[in-house]
Amino acid sequence: MATKKPGLSYRDAGVDIDAANEALGSIKELVRRTFSDNVLCGIGSFGAMYRFDMQGMEEPVLVSSVDGVGTKLKLAFMTGKHDTVGIDLVSHCVNDILVQGARPLFFLDYLALGKLRPEVVTEVIRGLTVGCRYAGCALIGGETAEMPGMYKEDEYDLAGTIVGVVDRKKIVDGAEIKPGDTIIGLPSSGLHTNGYSLARKICFDVAGLSVNDPMPGVGKTVAEALMAPHTSYAKLMQIVMKVVDVLGMAHITGGGITENLPRAFPDGVSAEIDLGAWVVPPLFSFLQKTGDVDEIEMLRTFNLGQGFLFIVPEAQTAKAIETVELAGQKCAVLGKIIPGDGKVHYKGHLIYG
Repeated sequence: MATKKPGLSYRDAGVDIDAANEALGSIKELVRRTFSDNVLCGIGSFGAMYRFDMQGMEEPVLVSSVDGVGTKLKLAFMTGKHDTVGIDLVSHCVNDILVQGARPLFFLDYLALGKLRPEVVTEVIRGLTVGCRYAGCALIGGETAEMPGMYKEDEYDLAGTIVGVVDRKKIVDGAEIKPGDTIIGLPSSGLHTNGYSLARKICFDVAGLSVNDPMPGVGKTVAEALMAPHTSYAKLMQIVMKVVDVLGMAHITGGGITENLPRAFPDGVSAEIDLGAWVVPPLFSFLQKTGDVDEIEMLRTFNLGQGFLFIVPEAQTAKAIETVELAGQKCAVLGKIIPGDGKVHYKGHLIYG
């Protein structure tokens, strides 16, 4: 009598439920460390629950944003280093809602992999928890999906959603910005999460470097320079907003200062930025010289060392700078608001370090 062959299983199709359970078990304690008393659910619930505390707010407004890490993930695949991309994702999303004056409440992630490897999942989630704990928000839910055929076995995609809150009377919408106001910049840690398609092309195709090679003139390897985690400005700006009147803010992401700063303007004004007001870090100098990238393209592709900009009344400029420096951070006056067409106008030329 012929023996019947065993039927197909989910594992045969490339999905390993046991690996998923192993990954879940390894991240539970990491995630719990981000919880506050407002979290009313555990890991693995169908829906995440968060008790919204309105104490101290007259008219609370929820502010949300969703984003991904983009092609910076390619560096994680190449280096096998997966813990910093979670920090990148949280910091990017937190900065996006910070622009409107919101403080973060909770975060949810989406991680889709070609093959679920528990050790990779753990490292990614570890980075998310580090980012959440620094920003003071809870990682209350997410989705981890094994999708063979959709992604290569050693690749994945990562995205997330942030929800924060701001009292309606304290929303920062740029409406009071006027000519003469001062534009102050806060330094970035590197590329953050934008411009990586061009950066990778320059480093690997044009310069012929590998991730472990030194990046000329930078003092770091290619991996160290390109994978520096995205800076979170939430804690610093919460301090600044208590001391001075912050009229507008811009998170310098895709599009650089050129495309992002105008998003903070009301009608009838522009920005005048002095390109000689700061020294562009060596990382960007290497990319510009090696790729022969013109100045306009650099300005609308990379943050060039300025990760977050905020606008204050001219009379409060000194107080704003003092507040940032007392918090142990650096800043630079980049320019001022002028009458105009809602665009950024540059004077001078970039100074590369």
